[in-house]
Amino acid sequence: MGAGWRPASRLTVLLGEDDRWQHRPRYHEIVRRARDAGLAGASVWRGVEGYGESSDIHTTRLLDLAEHLPVMVMIVDDTARLRAFVESNADLLNSVTVALSPVELWQGAHS
Repeated sequence: MGAGWRPASRLTVLLGEDDRWQHRPRYHEIVRRARDAGLAGASVWRGVEGYGESSDIHTTRLLDLAEHLPVMVMIVDDTARLRAFVESNADLLNSVTVALSPVELWQGAHS
């Protein structure tokens, strides 16, 4: 099979690094469940500045707020698989921002 582009989707979950799920970081539980669901992969990105519903800006520039930074979990996979993941994990994702966007993945030629 040759190299080429294929359609997929990107699931983006926006939350705060201090968001908890049963005394553990919520982002950690999202990654664990994504792995258990057999999704292609998940990455967690820590932001340097952001705000949410409260409109309070959290930034690395203010030492007293540095622990409340924004976090983004990104998962890229088939659209139907990502939709099913969100629906089956609504309890975990009900208090965060979840977005699903179309993307194209480059798939290189396999030897």
